[in-house]
Amino acid sequence: MSARTAALRPFRTAAATAVVAAVAGTGLMPLSAYAAPAAENLHALKITMGAPVPSGPLTRGGATETFELTVSNPADKPSSFHPWMLLEGAGASPLQQSDVIFKVEGVTAPATESFIGHQDGEWQGMFHQAGKPLGEGFEIPAGAKLTWKVTMGLGKSYPTTNGDFTLTATSYSGEVADDGAATLTFKTDPSVKKGKLETAFKNVGDCKGVPALQCREMDLSYRLTGDGEFGTALRTSVGVDFATNVKVPNLQLEMLVDGKWQGVNTSDPYNFDLPTIPKGFSAAAGERIVHLRTSLGPNTDFKKATDVTLQSSIGLAEGNTYEFAGSETKFQLAPATTTTSPSPTPSKSATTQPSTSPSPSASASATAVVAANSNTKATGATGTLAHTGADSNTGLYSGLAAALVGLGGAAAWFGARRRRTVRG
Repeated sequence: MSARTAALRPFRTAAATAVVAAVAGTGLMPLSAYAAPAAENLHALKITMGAPVPSGPLTRGGATETFELTVSNPADKPSSFHPWMLLEGAGASPLQQSDVIFKVEGVTAPATESFIGHQDGEWQGMFHQAGKPLGEGFEIPAGAKLTWKVTMGLGKSYPTTNGDFTLTATSYSGEVADDGAATLTFKTDPSVKKGKLETAFKNVGDCKGVPALQCREMDLSYRLTGDGEFGTALRTSVGVDFATNVKVPNLQLEMLVDGKWQGVNTSDPYNFDLPTIPKGFSAAAGERIVHLRTSLGPNTDFKKATDVTLQSSIGLAEGNTYEFAGSETKFQLAPATTTTSPSPTPSKSATTQPSTSPSPSASASATAVVAANSNTKATGATGTLAHTGADSNTGLYSGLAAALVGLGGAAAWFGARRRRTVRG
């Protein structure tokens, strides 16, 4: 595996290392600080969820619904309980904190505080004893049970691409029995045909008028299936991986803007930021095409053709920015020869949206394959670089501090997901 391979990520996979949550008054701590002693962690708890009241679908900005959540401990020893509620299957768009209303109150349980966070971009609801650290959890005596009232609703900003969803109640510290988790399905109104954001590299080939392998041209396509539109702009980063490591790869990436090739913003030799797609992108907009081309700059350390992998990573441009879609292409790229090397004069970085019309022939500008970004400093790039699967920047919101729940929480995530259908 090359040193840059780790920069390329899968999408919508459970992180092996992190659960990120936001809650006032807590600090960053590993799950080992939260987990109950092994003797008390009996994996025996049973969760039940009552029918929501009033019944009927949820509407954006409309009335909320409440249900009772009861956790029973049938064992002959007390057990701790660290609640974890997972919202899944909502639709194409990741959820922001304000998209779903979530509140938990103790009925027979102690006073309770609740909050919303994210893991790998997924919505999660959590609650804990009021005035006490998140990791302390609740204690349920032997043969006893605790009950809470949970309130759910849709904010006005709930994405129009999203619809019905499931809510699963479990524990991030593994106190719940294998068959002890509970799930509710919430309907939404209006009914939505849910789809997904599809993206792909297409038509990868040599640039016209340039020797083979010295310039590769391709299309990056975007298409939304299903109803609705994205209420937030979409950000795309393009990660680069080389089969052979060199000190100065000097890959150049350009995009076609208003019929002219312009350099793509980069903050290092391995990550490029495309201009954002404005909010409102929908299935009705059809397929969006960004025309790209790559080459190796005149001062590259590559002496011969090498395998290059490009990976697009797409997320919302603000708020919950976890990258939820992407695609990958692999091709060979060779340095230019002295007789065919293009002029080193750089073009300006792209600052406007790319044309979505069919790409004109590259032959007219085949000699302009050197982009503006031969250095490794940012040139107006917006947003942060792409994140790994163990996302460290997944929806921490203003007014809330952060609590990082680590390896044991991920184990609970895997256990919970084994009991449900895994999404692709």
